[in-house]
Amino acid sequence: MGEFSVWHWLVVLLIVAMVFGTKKLRNIGGDLGGAVKGFKEGMREAEAPALTQDAELTPGTIVDVNTTEKACHTQEQR
Repeated sequence: MGEFSVWHWLVVLLIVAMVFGTKKLRNIGGDLGGAVKGFKEGMREAEAPALTQDAELTPGTIVDVNTTEKACHTQEQR
């Protein structure tokens, strides 16, 4: 009773196509594909700057995130 056969899905697809029309369904599919593509590109761009920021830090640099005044502390100054 809870299983859907191929014929059930074809009837549902036919009803959806009749209600919305094939042109509107095609536009929705294109918009959805564009949104997924944009999301993937955004994720790639978000990862790229993080990699370049890590490369800027040298092993001799000490970063203190709780500092309230400007100070430059490296191993060379000690």
